[in-house]
Amino acid sequence: MAAQPSNSGIVTDKSSGERVIPETLRADGTLRKAIKIRPGYRPPEDVEVYKNRTAESFRTRGKGPVPGAEGLKDDKQNQSSSAVNKNAKRREARKKAKAAGDSQVDDGADKDEPKTEELDPEAEREKKARNIKKKLRQAKDLKDKKDTGEALLPEQIAKVIKINELIRELAALGFDAEGEPKDATTTAATSAAAATEDGSS
Repeated sequence: MAAQPSNSGIVTDKSSGERVIPETLRADGTLRKAIKIRPGYRPPEDVEVYKNRTAESFRTRGKGPVPGAEGLKDDKQNQSSSAVNKNAKRREARKKAKAAGDSQVDDGADKDEPKTEELDPEAEREKKARNIKKKLRQAKDLKDKKDTGEALLPEQIAKVIKINELIRELAALGFDAEGEPKDATTTAATSAAAATEDGSS
């Protein structure tokens, strides 16, 4: 079965892959023979012409509302299609989550109020402490490098300067400079001190 003819009139046979210009009827009634096209040949009529948008907008200036606006609109639509799809999926997921959450909420609760998950303050405190401990460890490693004479980048030097600040943050969260909970160490120390006092008396 033959495909649609190209701009130059070439028809490609889908089964054999042959390309021909089919026979045509002249004005005087005689037949013009079909012409076979060699493989790989592309006539100038079938070659897509490169269009420079800037030059095109210069040629069409004054005809449209804003020069170049049409091309930009097409580009934005193409670029934003993936973002639109992603956002639509997110909205769907939110709706499903909200529907699932609403079915679990008691009848007396206000459904328009945004629901906040109950977070364990102890777990949050430990998570913050882990992050600070990691930063502190990196800063101490950089300080050791600096002490051995290695050159540091400005942002690395800034990390080294923040060591004391990180230790203070850990202390505020109830952890010592090594990132261990102060409660356990202080309670162990006080119980040991109490035991020695009892033994001495």
